[in-house]
Order: sequence, then structure tokens, then C-alpha cells
Amino acid sequence: MSAPLIECVPNFSEGRNPEVIRQICEAMASVEGVKVLHTDPGFDTNRTVVTIAGHPAQVVEAAFRGIQTAAATIDMRKHKGAHPRMGATDVCPLVPLSGITMEETAEWALKLGKRVGEELGIPVYLYEEAALVPGRTNLSEIRSGEYEGFFKKIKQAGWQPDFGPAEMNAVAGATVIGARDFLVAYNVNLNTTSVRRANSIAFDVRERGRVQREGNTLTGKIVKDAQGEPVHIPGSLKSVKAIGWYIPEYGVAQISMNLTNVRITPVHIAFDEVCRKAEGRGIRVTGSELVGLIPLNCLLDAGRYFLEKQQRSTGVPEKELIKIAVKSLGLDELGPFDPAKRVIEYQLKDKEAERLVSMSLSDFADETSSESPAPGGGSISAYLGSLAAALAAMVANLSSHKRGWDAKWKQFSDVAEEAQLLKARLNHLVDEDTRAFNQIMAAFGLPKGNDDEKIARTAAIHEATLHAIAIPFQVMQQAFATFKPIEQTIREGNPASVSDAGVAALCAAAAVRGAWLNVCINATSVMEDPIVKQTMTEANKIKEETAQIEKTLLEMVEKKIFHSAI
Repeated sequence: MSAPLIECVPNFSEGRNPEVIRQICEAMASVEGVKVLHTDPGFDTNRTVVTIAGHPAQVVEAAFRGIQTAAATIDMRKHKGAHPRMGATDVCPLVPLSGITMEETAEWALKLGKRVGEELGIPVYLYEEAALVPGRTNLSEIRSGEYEGFFKKIKQAGWQPDFGPAEMNAVAGATVIGARDFLVAYNVNLNTTSVRRANSIAFDVRERGRVQREGNTLTGKIVKDAQGEPVHIPGSLKSVKAIGWYIPEYGVAQISMNLTNVRITPVHIAFDEVCRKAEGRGIRVTGSELVGLIPLNCLLDAGRYFLEKQQRSTGVPEKELIKIAVKSLGLDELGPFDPAKRVIEYQLKDKEAERLVSMSLSDFADETSSESPAPGGGSISAYLGSLAAALAAMVANLSSHKRGWDAKWKQFSDVAEEAQLLKARLNHLVDEDTRAFNQIMAAFGLPKGNDDEKIARTAAIHEATLHAIAIPFQVMQQAFATFKPIEQTIREGNPASVSDAGVAALCAAAAVRGAWLNVCINATSVMEDPIVKQTMTEANKIKEETAQIEKTLLEMVEKKIFHSAI
């Protein structure tokens, strides 16, 4: 399992004073190993959402420092804003990203809550997956009454805090801390200033829906169940919380939503449903706004969704999918939308890990031609495989959009998607091959003075060598896999592009053979290793099959070219 990594998204009740926001962010950033990924202040909501990530222990320390600084710099007695709130740090969720379970994340939330309550004297309520008291999983139910109402609420039976004093902190208020899945905070813009109409749409779509009234009128008596609780008419979207509000800064009303499970209700489905409900009330959606960060797949899925609605190929590059998503959702209506700053994976990306593939073609060629032995044939082989997949995707996309072939768009879209996936894997291996070479060099550079050092050095060299064999073998496998979409484009694709598919076949074959050479040269010193023996057997088989496939595909290409010329 990879090293544990969590995200924390504290919401602070200050969106107008840049100095206070700066102090809070600097306090969190002062913890080594924690990265402040995004800061999103809102003037009218008077609220700032900050996103940090790192190792759980470091993130929890950073969150504590942020909460501590917020308590020292924000006076809730003077706070006013459009967003519901109950404290200087209103809510502080921890979100598992990788290498950690939800249960383990909840344990970290409990540790943070206990420390905030005991050391800062702030009442703390645990929610979602960290909730200790039944009925406290829902943030809106805990926060009901907000700051002003909590002075009485905290004294009521069943509302004592989980940690901290059972008395409201007049300056810092109270704080909700918990563990939850990734939540997307998402606002949809309307061409109205009416909060009442915006709320009507919010009630239409949110899972909880609206309170049922006798006669289903706005003024009818509230219908109650056997326990005396109001009966709700469910909304149309599961795992969605929503309210309507007016934002003077933009001069429009919005549907403010929390998408608590984007696997159940993705962003694009929420957007389209709000569009439908708004249109039914004579209102138009003009765009939308993302608060904080969003997972990459949310935008990629949205891009594919809108392309499919147009019956266009979804097998386009990642950047193009994101561009389609941004334009279709209107994420750039209220201001520029920069995916590099708003997509969580891009914020966490190790830029050094993609040093080669991020270069220009000329810079990559220059780097390869320098005195350094890496990048070398291994990286070039991986890149040839990537080019093979790219050409297959290109021909599939051209075939998908060919005039008169409308009925085939989905068939070629699927081929293009497969090729794009292979292209991404092979691009990754371009840099992986160079890292594998550097790992071997580092192992050979280890000290070899005493017996223990010699043993450690020998083990490190052996491990690095196995890795240096595994990487080009992966290149062979992925490059070989590109023959499938290449053959489909040669057999059934746009005849005008069959030569491009032929070049793809040549690139794929060269990638397989080049990677095979790297497998062989790295395996010479460890041929007796059982893993290496098995790898060599499979590598040789792939190489032999490649020769036959290349011959067959090129014969097909030449036949099509010369047949069309007759």
C-alpha cells in the first residue's frame, strides 16, 4: 500500500480580510510536508475554503494550527455572511485520498477534535464517518440554529459537544470536525435575483426535498408523521444537499450544492438536472462555479458525457475532455477556470516525475542527444509506443466523425478511448525508464566497505536490476496492446487515413523491439533469477508475435492504398 495521504478542507468564517486569511494559511503551511493546494475566499459568504493535503499526522497538525489561528483572528460576534456558520472554523473535514481507510481517517478526526476541545476551549462536534453520537452525521442538522442559536442549543439535552466545554465560545463559536468522502462544493448560476425561486429549485433537486404541506400548497399546514416530525417530499438527486441564495458580488442567485457522493450523482448530472428544474420554472442556468478543488475524474466524466450527447468521440486527449467539461458546465462564467489550480491530482502531481514527457519535442531530442546515458533507448521505445497509440486514436477519431458514418461514431469512439489509455500508460513509462536507470546507478554508488555494506549494496543492485527489467517489459506489453486499436483502424477506419494507421503499426513494432533489447541487456547479469527467466520467456514470445503482426498489418495497409489507387 502507498504512503497514507489525506486531504483536509477547513472552512473559515472570514472571506473579506486578506490579512486574516493569509495568517491562517501561513499557519497551516508552516507544517513541513503539508501543501496548501487551494484557497477560495468568498466576499458575500464571508467564508474561505482552504484545501491542504499530506501525511495524516502532518495534516492534523496543520489543521490544528489553522483552527488555533482562526480562533485568535476571527470574532464571531461581528460575523455576518450569506453562508450558514457556527464558528470561526465552521467545519473541518478530513478526506482519505490514498493508502488509508475511512476508519483510520475517522480516528485522526477524533484526535484532532479532542485536541481542539481540550487545548483551545472550543466546543467540537464530530460528524459524518467520525460521529460518536447517533444523529450527528449530517452537518446541516448539527449547524442548525447557527452561531446565534448555539448559546441555547448547546445547553439542550442531546447537544453537549463531543469535546471541549459545554458552553458556547463567544469569540470562536463551535467547530464541526469529521471524516467523509470527497465532497464537491458546487454552485449553479441562475438568470434571476430571487432567492425564493432559487430555493424552490434547490428543494426540487436536493435529496431531502421539501416539507410536505396539506394540499401541496406553499401555505398549507405542514404534514407530520406518527412521531410528530415533518414529512418531506424527496428531491430528484441522491447524495445532494442544496440551498438557494443571492450573491451581490455577482448580481445573481445561485443553487449552492454539496455533492456528497459523486459516484451516485456526478457534477454533470447535477448540472443538467438543475437546468431542467430551472427551465420548468421559467429560469435559465447561465453557468456554474466550483468551490475548492475537484477530482480529475469528475471533469473527465463530464467531458465524455457532453461529447456523448453530441454523438462525438470521447477518445480525445485529457486536456480536450477538460475543456469540453469547463465550457459545457460554464465553469468559467464568473472568472477564469485554471485546471492546473483546481484539479486535485494536478495540484498533487510530482512535476519531476513527468519531466521528459512535459518537454517540447526539440528539448526531448536535445536531452536524449546529450552526454548523459539517460534518457536513452528505453525512453525512446516507450515514446514510440505512445506515438503508435496516438496515431491509432487520431484515425479512430477521424473515422468517428467521417461524413456518412454517423452510425459508427460509438464504435470508433471506443477504439479511440482504448488508444488514449494506452498512450497515457506509455507516456508514463517514458520517465519511468529513466528513473529505473538512475536507480541502478544509485545502487552501484552505495558504499562497499564492510560486509554489511557489501550485502546491502548487492541487494540494492539486484532489486534495481529487476526493476530495470520490469519497466521495458511493461513497455513491450503496452506497445503490443496498441496493435488491437491499430488493426481496427486499418480494417474498418477512414480509408484516407490508412497510411497513418500503417505508421502506427511501424512505431508499435519498433517500440516492442526496442524495449526487448533493453530487457535483454538488463537481464544479462541476473539470468538465473526465476522471475527474470519467466520475463524473458514472455518477452521473447511477444517479440516473435510482433514480427508476424507487423507483417500482416503492413500488407493490409499496402493493399488498401494500392487498391484505392486503381
